[in-house]
Amino acid sequence: MEHDAEYDVLAAVDLGSNSFHMILARLRDGHFQVVDKLREMVQLRAGLDKDGRISIDAQDRAIACLQRFGERIKDLPPGSVRVVGTNTLRVAKNSQTFLRLARQALGHSIEIVAGEEEARLIYLGVAHALAFDSSRRLVMDIGGGSTEFIIGEGFTGLRRESLEMGCVSFSQRFFADGKISKLAMKTAIIAAGTRLRDIRRPYQTIGWSEAIGASGTIRTVANIVKENGWADDGVITPESLDKLSDALIDAGHIDDLELEGLSDERKSVLPGGVAVLKASFDRLKIDRMTVSEGALREGLLYDLLGRIQHDDERDRTVSALARRYETDEVHADRVIIFATQLFEQVSKSWEIDDDQYLNQLRWAAKLHEVGLAISHESFHQHSGYLVAHSDFPGFSREEQHALAVMVRGHRKKISKKEIDKLPDELQESTKRLMVLLRLSIVFNRGRSEKADTTVKLKVIKKGLKLILPIGWLELHPLTEADLLYEVDYLKVVDFKLKIKEN
Repeated sequence: MEHDAEYDVLAAVDLGSNSFHMILARLRDGHFQVVDKLREMVQLRAGLDKDGRISIDAQDRAIACLQRFGERIKDLPPGSVRVVGTNTLRVAKNSQTFLRLARQALGHSIEIVAGEEEARLIYLGVAHALAFDSSRRLVMDIGGGSTEFIIGEGFTGLRRESLEMGCVSFSQRFFADGKISKLAMKTAIIAAGTRLRDIRRPYQTIGWSEAIGASGTIRTVANIVKENGWADDGVITPESLDKLSDALIDAGHIDDLELEGLSDERKSVLPGGVAVLKASFDRLKIDRMTVSEGALREGLLYDLLGRIQHDDERDRTVSALARRYETDEVHADRVIIFATQLFEQVSKSWEIDDDQYLNQLRWAAKLHEVGLAISHESFHQHSGYLVAHSDFPGFSREEQHALAVMVRGHRKKISKKEIDKLPDELQESTKRLMVLLRLSIVFNRGRSEKADTTVKLKVIKKGLKLILPIGWLELHPLTEADLLYEVDYLKVVDFKLKIKEN
């Protein structure tokens, strides 16, 4: 399928714990031609205080950077830009406050991705950059706050893990004030090794033919070992890592680090990154690692291209979950068709006339009964729980939460508290989509293939008017009772539903 002309230029922004990256690319014959790259070392993770909050100084640095990025992408249509936040924005207690400012500065929405989703995107970027064949490979990326490990074949990841250890967090914890000692390095390596304990055996059992490193820390290490003659062509080996570790300890302090291939801005986070890399080599028995130019931002571009060309990882995720819990696909499809008909009547008035909202509605319809696999009693709650807590490749944390809220709220009482937990810009659209889902389920409660209901919707202030043919309610007393319950249920979220025959 040809891409839409308005998406000739795509942009991906990676709000990493250490650096912010932006890449812009022009699409030519199914391949990307990079037209611009921007990178700034914002050190967001370094601005995380003891209470887990991003400091004002770190926020100011980040917003200033995003304003510069925003100048470059403000005129691009929303569907051609993806912006993701990673570990620090996952863990910071004030991330939502910061994100409101960040969205204003950038002019585009920002997604927070879970660790495993970050790993999936990293693998996608590396696989495309190196044009992977079907050989099995290990891809590793050391970020500021987390490290991702992915085993995959071709463009498909087989196993993904994100561990809470990064070059910034480990440098702050074990090499405070820039001091580097033999004991501190040993302690940091042991701590990283402890985190690797759970993945060591399954990863070695799967195995790989080649190890690839991605992003700043590993690229810096490869550059250092090459420039200092410790390894050939920048291939990282256990021996070259030992020499680098000894050089760090000999220097004693980051201010005294003078190594070929090491930039000043990387000095403060190098010791923690080396400890994580060395522990990974030791525990996973890596004998050599080459470096890829591709990383998370390139993965974002290819994932965005897939969405534009209707090859969306999120569709596969939803279908796989529905199959796993053996939902009634025929019934789900009827609900989807009915919900789509309702959506088309109100989407323009509600300003949700976009594929992203229709997709959200259809995904929720497809998954609303997964909880029946646990119990019929309160199955909507079980459905919401499964959607909220399952691994959801392709979805941002906010997208998954919004979907879970809709699925949980497809019948019975609605939790206003759960809607209020969503980011401000998602609350109203999620509530409205949930109403459409609820109405679709009410009209398909009989699970009949006979579709004889003509439902018209009209947008009114704070709600909807539901218009049915004259005499229809008298012929369908059960549906009438359900609709009257809906009127009361929807009042909880300040939504009016009026029912009229005409």
